[in-house]
Amino acid sequence: MRVGLLADTHDRVPAIRDLLNEMISRGVTLVMHAGDYCSPFSLEPFHETNVALLGIFGRNDGDHEGLKAAAARGMGMELYESPHSFEVSGHRIMIVHDIGEVNRRSIESHSFVVHGFTHRQETIERGDTIVVNPGEGCGWISGSCTAAILDLETREVEVITI
Repeated sequence: MRVGLLADTHDRVPAIRDLLNEMISRGVTLVMHAGDYCSPFSLEPFHETNVALLGIFGRNDGDHEGLKAAAARGMGMELYESPHSFEVSGHRIMIVHDIGEVNRRSIESHSFVVHGFTHRQETIERGDTIVVNPGEGCGWISGSCTAAILDLETREVEVITI
C-alpha cells in the first residue's frame, strides 16, 4: 500500500490540490497529514479528490471544531489530537506534529512515524522505525512545496516537490 504524507500546508489550497493530485496519480488512496492545515477551507482539496485522510492537529490549527466539521463532510476523513497511533495494513504508525512531543521509546514502538513542524523534509531510520517529515506542503518558507509517498511493504519513501 502506498500512503501519501503531508504536513505544514498552512492554507495554501492550490499547493495542497497539486500535491494530492500528484500523489493520486502515483497510486495513493490514503493521505496522512501531520498538522498545520490552519483553516477548515484547507480540507477542500481532500473533498475534491475524494482521498481518505488520517491526520492530527498542529500548533497553528486553532479551530479544531471547524476542522473536524469540515472533515466530517467527507467519507474517510479523520482528525485527531497529536500524537496519534493507529494500524494500517498491519503496520503500527504514529503521526505527531512536533516529534519532540514523544520520547524515543514511543517512536521505536512503531514501524513508521510521520511528523511535521520543522518544515524540513527528512527521512531517517531509528532502529526498525522509519521516521519521515514530508517537509512543508505550503512552500512558504523554502519556496518548494513538498510531500512524500511511503510504500508500507517496501518501506521506501519517495519525495514529491512541486
